[in-house]
This record gives sequence, C-alpha cells and structure tokens, in this order.
Amino acid sequence: MENFEKNNKLLNAEPAEIATEAVRILSLKQGVSIAEYHVTDTSIITDYYVICSGRSSTHVKALADEIVYKMGLAGVETHHTEGFENGEWVLLDLGVVIVHIFSKDAREFYKLERLIEESQKIDITDVIAAVDAEMKAD
Repeated sequence: MENFEKNNKLLNAEPAEIATEAVRILSLKQGVSIAEYHVTDTSIITDYYVICSGRSSTHVKALADEIVYKMGLAGVETHHTEGFENGEWVLLDLGVVIVHIFSKDAREFYKLERLIEESQKIDITDVIAAVDAEMKAD
C-alpha cells in the first residue's frame, strides 16, 4: 500500500482510503486488535469507525498522537478530539472516519463493537500483512 503521508494524497481521498490509512498507521505503531467498520448505513455522523486498543495509557496517547500527526501530513484534518487527558478512550474525529483508541479495560467495559453489526466489519488482514512486511523489510 502506498504511504500517503509522504505526498499529501489523502487531501481528496475517498473515506475508505482514509480509514485504511488509519488502520495502517495504528498497525505501524503496534496498535492492538485493530478493527475497521463501514457504518454509513447506520451512522449519520461518519462513514467509518476504526477501533483499536493500546497496551497502556501512554501507548493510547502515542497512538492518538500518531494518527493526528500523520493524517495531518496527509492532508486530513482532525476536527475534534476527546479523552486524550486520561488515555483510557481517545476519540479522534477525522470527519468521514472516527478513530476510537481504548485501553484494554475501557474497550472491554464500553463494548462499543457490540453496537455495530458484524456485517459492517471490513477485512483488514491485507493491510496488517503489508505493514508486517514493511516492518520486517526495515
């Protein structure tokens, strides 16, 4: 997959491309249990959810920082951020994509994914495999 942050190509990208790039960024930063959902049919506020966990509050914050930074380089503005202070559940509103980054305990407590139909889940195995290959090549 092309590395978008180097050439600002996400400026006019489709929502699916922005969601996929968020998955790639989180994977590169060792996000845990990453999931992507196409929620256009059930949400009036966004097209995609990307959900993942961090290993600690510091890791949750680092994942959020990385999304904001790299998406900004790629031309995607973060419209709103919530929860960064405590690092338990950070919400990043990228407009057409909302990224939820949880601590393990917060993800288990809130169970956000139970509100999303399984049929809306996007298969991201190819994205994760490409990131793994990219990391091994470095």
